[in-house]
Amino acid sequence: MKSFEVIKATGDREQFDLYKLKRSLQNAGAEPHTIQSVVDHLQKRGFFRDGITTRKIYQEAYRLIKKKSQKVAGRYKLKESLLELGPSGYPFEILIAEIFKELGYRTEVGQKIQGKCVSHEVDVIIQNEQELMMVECKFHNRQKHHSNITVPLYVQARFQDVAESWKLDPKLKAKQSIGYLVTNTRFSQEAIEYATCMNLKLLSWNYPEAQGLKVLVERTQIHPITCLASLTKKEKQLLLNNKIIHCRQLLTNREILKELRFNHVKISNILSEAEDLISD
Repeated sequence: MKSFEVIKATGDREQFDLYKLKRSLQNAGAEPHTIQSVVDHLQKRGFFRDGITTRKIYQEAYRLIKKKSQKVAGRYKLKESLLELGPSGYPFEILIAEIFKELGYRTEVGQKIQGKCVSHEVDVIIQNEQELMMVECKFHNRQKHHSNITVPLYVQARFQDVAESWKLDPKLKAKQSIGYLVTNTRFSQEAIEYATCMNLKLLSWNYPEAQGLKVLVERTQIHPITCLASLTKKEKQLLLNNKIIHCRQLLTNREILKELRFNHVKISNILSEAEDLISD
């Protein structure tokens, strides 16, 4: 295959990497013959050409995969599904809290914490017997948006004020205080360098390497309901507005679908896809 450049969501151009496409399909659970059929289709239909956007390649690959398996399609669509959790950042905060709860932490969302100097609205508090974390969630609804250095600068200042207050609390002072910044897209290199220097923890789609948000969602099986192909955009928003954020939550609150007047066939399709998506 002749080499060519693609245009990323950020507007930058880069050399197309066929291995990266195949790996993303493989990670979603696609079988080798399915991956090859997708690649053959994209090549025959002229998707492998200079100047095409990565989004167009992704959309066509997703369309093909969805015909084969909704489970694989849902997992392949994860990055896009996180962008659909808006317009407010609250569903993303809930998702992050649920992921860490599955990892064994106690979590609280939307807490007002008194710092040494002023009070702070904290997105998520995460703790266990050893650690106490103040988590700030930075949600973006477009992939090209990223968190630059001003975001960790702001979060670090707030964390330092909160941490000083925690040191004075007899119940909390023995725990290690940690500042945490989470985004669904990415951080600039300068933001990463600053956070590393200040011991501020970062979590983004693919950072830290092999431990990013994508990996944590797959490990905990906390998939957002926006992954579900059986839901329209309007239906996804309806569920989000009713605080149904991820598939496990939907499966334990099945009656909500009746209450929201989904018909019997639609309910069956939604629940079947949700069960399939979170199964191993």
